Amino acid sequence: MESIIVRMPNWVGDLVMATPILTDLRKAFPKASITAMSRYPVCELLSLDESIDELYCFHRPNNQFLKRNEKRDIIAKIQAGKFDLGILLTNSFSSAWLFWQGRVKRRIGYSFFPRNFLLTDPVRYPKKKMHQVDLYKELIAPLGIKHSHTAPRLFVTEKEVSISKELLYQRGYQFGKKLVGINPGAAYGSAKCWPVDRFRALVQELLNEDVFIVFFGDTTQVDLVKEICLNLPKRVINLAGYTTIRELACLIRDCDVVVTNDSGPMHIAAALNTPLVALFGSTDSDVTGPFGQSQAVMNKKVRCSPCLRRECPIDLRCMTQISVEEVATRVRACLEQ
Repeated sequence: MESIIVRMPNWVGDLVMATPILTDLRKAFPKASITAMSRYPVCELLSLDESIDELYCFHRPNNQFLKRNEKRDIIAKIQAGKFDLGILLTNSFSSAWLFWQGRVKRRIGYSFFPRNFLLTDPVRYPKKKMHQVDLYKELIAPLGIKHSHTAPRLFVTEKEVSISKELLYQRGYQFGKKLVGINPGAAYGSAKCWPVDRFRALVQELLNEDVFIVFFGDTTQVDLVKEICLNLPKRVINLAGYTTIRELACLIRDCDVVVTNDSGPMHIAAALNTPLVALFGSTDSDVTGPFGQSQAVMNKKVRCSPCLRRECPIDLRCMTQISVEEVATRVRACLEQ
């Protein structure tokens, strides 16, 4: 095997959970050239990945004219790579079609109609429930790669961490103080989120400790975080919408503990071995929980959970039954460790 291309997932959390594939491929094919293909800006999380030789980032265009041009450019890029093997960690028809058009010789992906004819090695989707990390690993079994215990991982440098920390110092953070990170949003929908008033009450409880608190969030969560942080002391730092994805990773690595819903930042924290308090309700922690850190999960497992809905049709009992006191106790335990 001389050249391999891996189409990485589109979402932050999924991309992080797919990183063991890159590690296992490098171990199996140490002399191969490995390209990771991913959508911008999530691709930047892989910019220092030690298992790949090339990172191919592409944009998702907003209009049909640009979309046609982008697809043409992607196909040309793939064709130029003359790839022996392509692994599709996405389940879409379009991603398989691009590999087929790009003349990737061997194309492995999960078997979904109508894209099967585009794959040389369609893999039947497992019937048994398994963690998303393990689900990705099933796709490299046709290559003779045995199921590994490889965990998700990300790479950041000390210089990056130091530079990113300036964002905290500029907002009053004091060197050496304990730092609690909070991510109150989630991309999939409100059913995954602990209520806003609970996050605010948690912050007020934690301010009794000698800690600083930093809020994370993307541009869609700016108003949410503003609502939580309104009139709170200066020890509460709001960085929602202010960080690049690599700055986010560096700041998460520097936290003493991160409190988060089931989200991309949760998986970033797990991959960087940052202590976690992960709040679960509508989603299944056995499938998308922080890999190898089941002890970090808080999940009341009410009868209707996991429903996998974007919005709760009743009273969000799966999340409201998680009390502020319980979460604060978990956070304090992590800080003491």
